Amino acid sequence: MSVKLINMPSLPNIPWEERPAGSSHVLWRYSKNPVIKRDEMPHSNSIFNSAVVPYQGHFAGVFRADNTSRVMDIHSGLSEDGLKWTFDPDPIVFQGDPEVTAFQYRYDPRVCWIEDRYYVTWCNGYHGPTIGVGYTYDFKTFYQMENAYLPFNRNGVLFPRRINGKYVMFSRPSDNGHTPFGDIYVSQSPDMEHWGFHRWVMGTSLPWCSTKIGAGPIPIETSEGWLLIYHGVLTSCNGYVYSYSAALLDIDKPWKVIARAKPYLMSPQMIYEQVGDVQNVTFPCAALVDGDTGRMAIYYGAADTVTGLAFTHVDELVDWVKENA
Repeated sequence: MSVKLINMPSLPNIPWEERPAGSSHVLWRYSKNPVIKRDEMPHSNSIFNSAVVPYQGHFAGVFRADNTSRVMDIHSGLSEDGLKWTFDPDPIVFQGDPEVTAFQYRYDPRVCWIEDRYYVTWCNGYHGPTIGVGYTYDFKTFYQMENAYLPFNRNGVLFPRRINGKYVMFSRPSDNGHTPFGDIYVSQSPDMEHWGFHRWVMGTSLPWCSTKIGAGPIPIETSEGWLLIYHGVLTSCNGYVYSYSAALLDIDKPWKVIARAKPYLMSPQMIYEQVGDVQNVTFPCAALVDGDTGRMAIYYGAADTVTGLAFTHVDELVDWVKENA
């Protein structure tokens, strides 16, 4: 493997499927997609934007599940193999200050291991969308901290370690609706509660993401920089189209872009990505990586209805970003 992975543990049981014969694309879909269907828990209308992490030799995660009353909420889940999941049918109940844990909606979670616990971030309804922050040690009991920012904001994604002594988080300032704009920023914090030092990272300069962009899975530390997978939105004559691609960022100053691929990695081209509650969506929220081989499995929401799985190799993806920048 030409690209060195940093602080990435061995994950020999990563969900995996070899590249299809005859394919030369850097990213390929799981042949049995959708890996999580819309009705895999009681009363679920959809289970899609899924934040999966390694946990005790197996896998755990936090999942967006809209119920049949169309309430947007987040649930925990466990899996032996990252493919077949057992979900808690009840939404997560966070311990904490009742003024903070009260919410209007919760959606699009990410999960990030930092130091001694799993931090969860999500879009939290608090007089408009902001970034909720919580943590868990065991995916059974969850604790909520203060919201990271004032409304309006979405796509809060943490880095997996402190940088220059500070916690760092991506976000996308937005509005109170289905935002027709948005760039990626990073912010820093000494304690995971007070956020500042806001820096612009990148914007909507490419045709396939000319409307808005947002960070996806937890960034991956490599010898070539932070590997960021992010989604972007095109406004077509038939509505929004959500695709995703990748970029490399400076290790010490992650607001500085080293390379950003011009093409998308994946766009909604399969029927389960094009047809659902929201047409034409591929929205990545988690990436598992085996530190020994560089194999990567990406979980992404499809048509805001089900969860898809795709595969790549970190070194191939880094090379692809640099070659297509």
